[in-house]
Amino acid sequence: MSLRFGLQARFLVAMGITLAVVFALIAVLLQRQTMMQREVDVLGREAMQSMAADALNRRGEAMVEQLADSLTNPLYFSDLDAIGTTVRAAARQPDVAYVLVYDAHGNIVHDGSYDIAAYGQPMTDPLAHAAISSNRLLTQWSQQVVDVSEGISIGNERIGGVRVGYSLAEIRASEERAANNLNNRLVELGRRHMGWIVLLLAALAAVCVGIAWYAQRTLVKPIRQLAEAAHAIGVGNYDAKQLSSDRQDEVGDLVRAFSSMNDSIARHDRDVRRMAYTDALTGLTNRLAFRESLDHRLMMLRGAGRQLALLFADIDDFKRVNDTLGHEAGDDVLVQFANRIRDAVERMGGDDSLLARFGGDEFVILIQNGDVRAVATQLAEALVKELGQPLVVEGRQVFLGTSIGITLFPEDASGATSLMKNGDIAMYQAKVAGKNCYRFYSRAMDQAVERRVHMEQELRGAWERGELSLVYQPIFRLMDQRIVGAEALLRWQHPEMGAVAPSVFIDVAEQSGLIESIGPRVLRAACAAAAHWTAHNDSEEAPFVAVNVSPRQLRSGDLPEEVASSLRDTGLPASRLHLELTETAVIGDEAHASALLAKLHRTGVKVWLDDFGTGFSGLSHLRRVPVDGVKIDRSFIADMQRDPDDLALTTAIIAMAHSLGITVVAEGVEKEAQFDILRDRGCDLAQGYWLGHPMSAAEFAHLLI
Repeated sequence: MSLRFGLQARFLVAMGITLAVVFALIAVLLQRQTMMQREVDVLGREAMQSMAADALNRRGEAMVEQLADSLTNPLYFSDLDAIGTTVRAAARQPDVAYVLVYDAHGNIVHDGSYDIAAYGQPMTDPLAHAAISSNRLLTQWSQQVVDVSEGISIGNERIGGVRVGYSLAEIRASEERAANNLNNRLVELGRRHMGWIVLLLAALAAVCVGIAWYAQRTLVKPIRQLAEAAHAIGVGNYDAKQLSSDRQDEVGDLVRAFSSMNDSIARHDRDVRRMAYTDALTGLTNRLAFRESLDHRLMMLRGAGRQLALLFADIDDFKRVNDTLGHEAGDDVLVQFANRIRDAVERMGGDDSLLARFGGDEFVILIQNGDVRAVATQLAEALVKELGQPLVVEGRQVFLGTSIGITLFPEDASGATSLMKNGDIAMYQAKVAGKNCYRFYSRAMDQAVERRVHMEQELRGAWERGELSLVYQPIFRLMDQRIVGAEALLRWQHPEMGAVAPSVFIDVAEQSGLIESIGPRVLRAACAAAAHWTAHNDSEEAPFVAVNVSPRQLRSGDLPEEVASSLRDTGLPASRLHLELTETAVIGDEAHASALLAKLHRTGVKVWLDDFGTGFSGLSHLRRVPVDGVKIDRSFIADMQRDPDDLALTTAIIAMAHSLGITVVAEGVEKEAQFDILRDRGCDLAQGYWLGHPMSAAEFAHLLI
């Protein structure tokens, strides 16, 4: 856990450092003051000693000169009484330690005593020799005394001298008293200064405390309040107490700006939440909000013995609406579907039901009231019926439908993720079952999904392993029943699963993207096989080969290069290659498809539209998309004999295609009567089991002989 070093702590540290610096400066000042006191004391003592020495010198010299003058006659006449009187008078002065009068040989004449015990004795002290030998005024210093001496002469004859000794002990005592007095005065002055310094420090501390309190009240506290408010905003609590301030300074401006920002963020948060939890197109609950609600409800239902049902509804063939009518029409379809589903859920779903758009064309319904299985069944039946009714989009009727998957809690799963996965699996099974129906989830569906995943894994590398091969179904010209070409069909012989139906593995290849690697190989193999086919006679062109092209190959944009490469490497003439594309693949992006098909046309390759009539387009699209032929879907051919509408539609397609110069091919011809009807209506080409089954390339080549 790291300690926080906040603004207030930093301010206090700064104040502490400032005070420490001030105290350090004061300590230095006091130290200097003490040292100065010591220096003053020393200098004072030295000054006083110097002054005392000067004064003593002057006093001693004056006294000695006066004594020398006074003692000249008495010494000459050896008047000891007069000398004694003068000496004793001088000896009584303060600080005088001794007064000695000596003759020319340095012997004591008088010392101020009455009995003159030392009379006639030579002076033996350390200072005597210099005094005796000097004719002038001489001052000598020792540790105890200051000796001032001067010789006494009459004319040029020296008759003796006088010495006066001043005691230094008394002088030093006086100096000490003066120095102590000065030191006491300095100490007293220092105490007064210390008192002022302490007072100033107390005032400084009080100012610092005041500044800290003021900063805490006017700066730190508002900033902490702003930080707490910002934290509340950060956790999404926009209802916390709003900050307000009447201060007319920068902090007041900041508080008011922050309050305004809080209001703005709260408003934007409500808008964002509404957008985040609501589908913008339909106004329904979106995937995120539905998942949160589902998690919450499952948590409440666990252990309560209650059920819950999820219905996954997906619009059938919705992509065709976007591809043919545009995305605006697709949005209109979604809104109409959402309104129909909402009405049905409100009528039959109960108060706790929840409807959400999961994205794209998928809707999810949550049922919680009553017998959820029965309610889900009734609602699914109603939705299949109501959503199967035509929609009016841009003035035209559009027939769609819905596939619904249903899963139950807790029977199928106990978690939200598993439930949604099961619902999606059940919805997919409803589409596999023929669309526009509903299916309940079962454990067997998981096995079907696993089989599909397993099939995708097995399909990878199937071409390299030799499991994929091509067969060729003959295409006949109805006018003379001659073979003019063949359609290349892909087959998969798996070593364990056996022969896999093309409708199954082609769909897996399309959805997984494997078709993008398989398709070019099929094209190259078909071209290589057709290059060896020959015509029945020299007057006819050799048979062509028709190869199916997936929408993924068309969207990739590499199709013209792949075709050119296959024709160049195999030597097949471009006129003998027919490419079959589904109607929805071409009209899904007309501009892109037209550019690619035009590029293919310039090389001589022909393009047919496969399964024509099953999409939303009409023959008017054929004027904008360059195609050479259309293949009428087998569903029209199968019911042509029984259903007059299919017969009329087939006849109309043939007539209108011929008017545009487009070849018509009928697929799924399985009866002679169908062949006769198509020939009578002027259909150009046909293929089907009645005419010929798919066969190997070698068998087809043998058929041409």
